[in-house]
Amino acid sequence: MDGLAYLHLAETWETPADRNPMLNWKHHLNYFASAPLLFLTIALIIINSAIPAFALKRGDAGPEVAKLQKSLKEAGYFSKRVSGFYGSLTAAAVRKFQADNNLKVDGIVGPQTLSALKIGPENAKSEVDANISQKVDRAASPSTASNKPDPVKNTEPEQAKIPDLQDSNIPFPAATEKPDRIKDTDKEILEKPLFQNRTSPETAENNDRKRPRRLVNSPEINDREMKLVKTISGNISPKSIVYSGDGLFFAQNMMYSHTVTVYDRNFNLVKTIPDTVKLANYGFSKFKGNYRGAPVEAAFSTDGKYAYISNYQMYGAGFDNPGSDRCSPRGKHDESFMYRINTETLKIDKVIEVGAVPKFNAVSPDNRLVLATNWCTWDLSVIDAGENREIKRVKLGAYPRGIVVTPDSKAAYVAVMGSANIARVNLKDYSVKWLRNVGNAPRHLTIDPNGKYLYATLNGEGNVAKIDIATGKVVDKVTTGEAPRSMTISDDGKHIYVVNYFSNTVSKVRTSDMKVRDTVRVNASPIGITYDPQTDRVWVACYSGSIMVFQD
Repeated sequence: MDGLAYLHLAETWETPADRNPMLNWKHHLNYFASAPLLFLTIALIIINSAIPAFALKRGDAGPEVAKLQKSLKEAGYFSKRVSGFYGSLTAAAVRKFQADNNLKVDGIVGPQTLSALKIGPENAKSEVDANISQKVDRAASPSTASNKPDPVKNTEPEQAKIPDLQDSNIPFPAATEKPDRIKDTDKEILEKPLFQNRTSPETAENNDRKRPRRLVNSPEINDREMKLVKTISGNISPKSIVYSGDGLFFAQNMMYSHTVTVYDRNFNLVKTIPDTVKLANYGFSKFKGNYRGAPVEAAFSTDGKYAYISNYQMYGAGFDNPGSDRCSPRGKHDESFMYRINTETLKIDKVIEVGAVPKFNAVSPDNRLVLATNWCTWDLSVIDAGENREIKRVKLGAYPRGIVVTPDSKAAYVAVMGSANIARVNLKDYSVKWLRNVGNAPRHLTIDPNGKYLYATLNGEGNVAKIDIATGKVVDKVTTGEAPRSMTISDDGKHIYVVNYFSNTVSKVRTSDMKVRDTVRVNASPIGITYDPQTDRVWVACYSGSIMVFQD
């Protein structure tokens, strides 16, 4: 939906039966018995003619959104300028308003929310909304129903198989999370490599740099660069930096610092959270004493209340077979844990067991599920956010990494870095379909606010791909630099920001034509990035030991 969605209330009462008999109802129904139904139908018709059922959601744009933002601003919930675009800030304001007014907190502006905001016709009575709003609000949610042919091939029976070997020249993904720290001694794996290119993870990217390759949409450096406003240093080795959506920024510092460091918008260190836990206190009684983790990535609930932190591995008694960057399920590596941190107390309040070497994690927009990609068990952990436990493992193939969930929370896309493919996981029945041959070693994914385009960094070829979700086809690629790793997207979806690990740069790409508009140099090994829509600032995690903040 590009603008305001018009949903007809009476449609919720329709049936597929032939309507002609209803025109001759006197011949089939007792008048007095049917009178209440007749009056209700007439009332609905009158209401439907007077009140279009409005519904707005993230990704919409137009005068209706501007009117919504103005009303939220007047009510004290929205502080930014009225833009007419329904982005994350507008969604956050709507959710806060809904919570304060005892409405369903979903970020979708349906009839009840409109009525509470006093937007729309004066005769939009809440009593009527009480009867029908649940149907309307659900209808306002994005739907994947379509008569179009499915753009991706269903390969559910193949889930348990080792991923395709048909994709030629696919190296081991060079993720070098912890180079020279741990070596995988699984001889069976080393003797029977899974890919045709036997380059090790530690050297694959360097070798890839030497291979000549065609540039796609060669970068153009703009005279106007993003401006550096702050460099944060200290006892940190940030693998990622993630914005909470509520004014906090979490940096995950791996096993080199064993911490999560939390900053505010003024660049102050709010708290350093150690990764030490007593697993027995969280229900894992077989683990005695203290254990340390290795924080990799963070994902937040949509209200910013909880942060979910993946740990590369655990340190302590009983964890004797840790995973590494080159591994497989045959290695039977130690499974790890995800921490849940309460962002008000900044304390770990839950611990959730997942697979071996969990890398990326994501929370569904409806806050129902938390997902984690397990690098060494080659699968996806599905966690019930209400129960804080794993409820499903979905087999994907070698080295699953980036995750993005669709705006309607119905599907998740997962980059399988040991291939050229992206998996689409149905979050209802957990079936898997595939976007094939997207590019070499897809690592990080993001999706535009409308849910129309998917973007993927292709670590193995130095490009970023733009994928039309409706067709499943790559519509464009752009070369940003050597080994594009992570990326983030602006609130309006007009730009993506990409860190290029070996180029030591950050690229700003215009999504409409996939042109590089700005490129700035950063400290060594940029690997994580996040965007603050409130300030239009981009935070960059440099693995070498700093966080750089740019004003766009």
